[in-house]
Formats: sequence, structure tokens, C-alpha cells
Amino acid sequence: MRRIASIAAVSAFALTAGCYHAVVDTGRPASGQTVEKKWAASYVGGLVPPSVVSTASQCSNGVSKVETQHSVANQLVGMLTLGIYTPMTVSVSCASGGSASAAESVEAGSTLEEQTAAFGKAAERAAVTGAPVLVRF
Repeated sequence: MRRIASIAAVSAFALTAGCYHAVVDTGRPASGQTVEKKWAASYVGGLVPPSVVSTASQCSNGVSKVETQHSVANQLVGMLTLGIYTPMTVSVSCASGGSASAAESVEAGSTLEEQTAAFGKAAERAAVTGAPVLVRF
């Protein structure tokens, strides 16, 4: 009888455990291109994070959204290893081009006042348009 109760308790815990899911949205429009790593290895319940997902070569315009989640299969593996190995799925959505509405340029060797003025113009333009403004050096 005790064995049935412990099996029922473990089964209830496994069935009621939700899948962990976190989303980081940068606010940039997505291009439709994604980079996925289905079994990113993390350890000790996520205290040791997975290695960095290199997206610079595939996402030339930056990142739109990053999603991490522990699927049911990921959680099952984590439970079997007593939380030592806890894999997760990482999905990165690339951003589309043209995120900045305009650009302010600062010449090489410019003075502090010129640099400050360029940032001031960029801030004013961003406040008026509601879109980011790129400042180039």
C-alpha cells in the first residue's frame, strides 16, 4: 500500500509540474529566421547555465526575441538525473533590418561638446519619432 501511495505522489507531481518558459523580447521586429538549440546543457537545476548560443553570424541585424523553456522531455531527463543535468530548449528569433529611424554621425577626433550635441540631437529625434536613433562614431 505504501508503494502505491508513493507512486501516486510522484505521478501527481510529474503531471502537475508545468513547463518552465521564459521570453526576452527586445522590441525589434522579427525577420522570421530562428536559431534553435533543443538540448542546451545546463546543470544543477539551471545554476550552471548552458553555453552561449552564437547568433552573430546568422542574425546580422541583431536579435528580436530569446525564448528558453524546459519541455516535458527536458524535465524528465532532469528528474532522472536528480537535477544534476537539466537540459533546456533555447530559441532565438533574428531581428529584421532597419530598426533605427535615423542616424547621427560623430566625426573621429570630435570634441566632447560635439559628441554631447550629437547625443542630444539623437535623443530629441527619438522623443519625437518614438523610434530608436543610431549614433555612429
